[in-house]
Amino acid sequence: MSDPSARSPDRSVSELPDAFTYGQALRAGVTDRRLRAMTVDGRLERVGRGTYVRRDAEARDVELLGIAARAPDSTICLRSALSRHDLIDEIPFELDIAIPRGRRVPKVAVPTRWHHFDRATFTIGRVRLSLTSDLEVGLYSPERSIVDAFRLRHHEGTELAHIALKEWLSRRSSRPGALLETAAHFPKAEPAIRRALELLL
Repeated sequence: MSDPSARSPDRSVSELPDAFTYGQALRAGVTDRRLRAMTVDGRLERVGRGTYVRRDAEARDVELLGIAARAPDSTICLRSALSRHDLIDEIPFELDIAIPRGRRVPKVAVPTRWHHFDRATFTIGRVRLSLTSDLEVGLYSPERSIVDAFRLRHHEGTELAHIALKEWLSRRSSRPGALLETAAHFPKAEPAIRRALELLL
């Protein structure tokens, strides 16, 4: 007859979120040894320093799981967001992820460029992207992503901003008024966006 206590670690893991940290596992009664064993046999995947994902979790965008577990307010931005919205052809090697200014950068397994954005404007144009049943990451809207490309063009290059804007304007769903509403929250970027719109419209 099997020992019921031998199964308790598996039950503990199944009660954890789809993605969880080492600390959460310990508090749930999962030992170091059990975590290592379950990682080796494939029931868990380590996606970042001290961050695990259950293989039975129905997850999308697996590369984002460790980021979302470590920094719940992390938000896909700049090139990564523009690529996701099909506003540029480039597929960035590194993920561009924004977190509020002052927040510590977590250690994650995937190549990531971290950006610290002002807390006062951090949520403007931010939508939630579901990764698992209990884990999500932020994603900036096309309009916010274009504004950020103009706002940070001294780092990202002016060409990126103009390519993204031109592609966005080619879509029937684009509304220049909505772009200017977003730009109004970023006074340093707004004049450049208005000039670009005047040239392209």
